[in-house]
Amino acid sequence: MIIDAHVHVWPDRIAAAILATRPTGLSPMFDGTLAGITRTLDESGIDMAMALGVAAKASTVARTNEFIGSVPRDRFIPFGTVHPELSVEQNLRSLRDNGIAGVKLHPLFQDLSFADPRVADIVGALASAGFPVIAHVGAGADEAANERGASRHLRALVDRYPDLKLIACHFGGYHRLDDAEEWMVDSNAFLETSWPPTVADVDRQRVKQIIARHGADRIIFGSDWPMADPAAEMAAIRSLDLGQKAEDGILGGNLARLLGLP
Repeated sequence: MIIDAHVHVWPDRIAAAILATRPTGLSPMFDGTLAGITRTLDESGIDMAMALGVAAKASTVARTNEFIGSVPRDRFIPFGTVHPELSVEQNLRSLRDNGIAGVKLHPLFQDLSFADPRVADIVGALASAGFPVIAHVGAGADEAANERGASRHLRALVDRYPDLKLIACHFGGYHRLDDAEEWMVDSNAFLETSWPPTVADVDRQRVKQIIARHGADRIIFGSDWPMADPAAEMAAIRSLDLGQKAEDGILGGNLARLLGLP
């Protein structure tokens, strides 16, 4: 089974408007809609994807989770949103009411800091309740965003909550690989492979060294659709010549094990 752990999707009525703002400073390759990602999965030979929702404001958490909770479960695993301006109980209730499987934390879009005690309380509750978390880590739009999503802050959460099932995006430090190697490699987190516009831009030997040091059984494939092409990202992973067992684990087996999928 091949699973893409990093797919952003929005309701049809707002997807174009959101992507027109070039929210990550990159030009989107796809349209950001549910129909669009379904076509991409079919064309790429990907079986399933984690559909990620992110609420920039507390007031949009409910409708974001309602939308993400509506995705077809035969192709998508719904990962919803929380916000530090809501109580722990409000955040958990929104997830449960919509059948959400896990949570995306995004310090770039949410003005959310991994060092915020409110975030730590939410993450602790998610860990206790068994919700896996996937988090953007590393560079953002500015230095403030870089600090909110710094690898060292996320590592502190990982160490504080040993039962937390955490997936750290971008090898644990987007455009901050030195930080990733210092703080996230060798941690209890799973590291995810996306690096928009393509992971092929990262030094091949360095990627292989990170995978070898962290363990291929704790690396998870993600594309960051619609900002990257999943087919090209899979090809980049396969080009590393890691061996069939490691490759199969990265492209889906490791995530299936983490999420308890058949």
